[in-house]
Amino acid sequence: MNNLSAFSPDSPIKLLCLSNGHGEDIIAVRILQELQQLTAIDIAALPIVGEGRAYTQFSIPIIGKVQIMPSGGFIYMDGRQVLRDLQGGLLKLTLSQIKVVRSWAKQGGTILAVGDIVPLLFAWASGANYAFVGTAKSEYYRQDELGWHSRKSPLSRLENLSASVYHPFDRYLMRHPRCKAVFPRDTLTTKTLQKWVIPAFDLGNPMMDRLEAQNLLKLEPDPQRLTILLLPGSRPPEAYANWQQILVAVTELIATFPTRSLVFLAAIAPTLTLEPLCQSLVDSGFAQDNLTFKHKNASIILTQNAYNDCLHQADLAIAMAGTATEQFIGLGKPAIAFPGNGPQYTYAFAEAQSRHLGSSLTLVEHPKQVADAVRSLLQDPQKLEQIAKNGYQRMGQPGAAHRIAQCLVQQFNLE
Repeated sequence: MNNLSAFSPDSPIKLLCLSNGHGEDIIAVRILQELQQLTAIDIAALPIVGEGRAYTQFSIPIIGKVQIMPSGGFIYMDGRQVLRDLQGGLLKLTLSQIKVVRSWAKQGGTILAVGDIVPLLFAWASGANYAFVGTAKSEYYRQDELGWHSRKSPLSRLENLSASVYHPFDRYLMRHPRCKAVFPRDTLTTKTLQKWVIPAFDLGNPMMDRLEAQNLLKLEPDPQRLTILLLPGSRPPEAYANWQQILVAVTELIATFPTRSLVFLAAIAPTLTLEPLCQSLVDSGFAQDNLTFKHKNASIILTQNAYNDCLHQADLAIAMAGTATEQFIGLGKPAIAFPGNGPQYTYAFAEAQSRHLGSSLTLVEHPKQVADAVRSLLQDPQKLEQIAKNGYQRMGQPGAAHRIAQCLVQQFNLE
């Protein structure tokens, strides 16, 4: 692992990227790669959560100590996880990382924080100039262009009384003189933050970058076929449990559409092992031919290397994932979700995600209700048209990483 001494103190431009999650790491890498195309710059990364494999995959050096915590970074979804992380060395890790960030600042480096308030707070505490890519919060969680979302609990209704989804302390950190740029994830959030003279730029969401089809997955043309994407998530063991629930929905769909060709594209993360997923399909009565499984009028294709093609070729998705669900919806397509047992895809997460994504995400209580939801969508072309517009609006157009990199060059004087 690299450390601070690997960077020359005479280097005119030094940028440290802080991020707190695998999805955030990927977004950060996209921006950093665009920056490297625009200017000569020394870049390093410090993943606050996890080991930062996205950085090492693209030869971006990691400084400081990294460690996987028991919660996997989802302590905000379950308070019980906090104790497990503390026992796992969270406090010692955090102090070590803050020390590294401050050392970076003393050498004249700048900081790009990607994620939520945690990397933003680290950036502020460093004493360096910083910018912030806010991936975790959106005004769409509370409202849309038509008004406020209805909320059930008194606590959630109280949240709607706040001036922004970003709380006063968040806004203080974004308004600080050393904060040179803030990149919210959508237009609605940007316009809200600009009311406080925060240097917020509406440049889109890097999550929608690099999703072009790769033609690795080839399906024969069939206008009568219904192609459905399966997204069980990326974190074991939760994703395996999600897969079992998704198969319940698949079985109901086969029974509901007995005369229609059904193709299910299972986009399986590289972090998962295929064997238990395959065994579940065989146990459910599917005949196996390599990674294709057939039963009655349906085929299920498992793939770990054709994610982009799955996004483009599917008509709709059964989704129990975070980033992948948002990317699919950003392509103008509908998804149907139901809660799992967590720690990520709980009812609270799914309900918040449905508020964030609006009409594009249909939330049902049980996988057996998915088939009825699919039939309802297929019978409503007007709603499908509205869903397409909604997805583009909430997730933005591709090219955000390049636009953000250009803005960073200007705001940090990196020419």
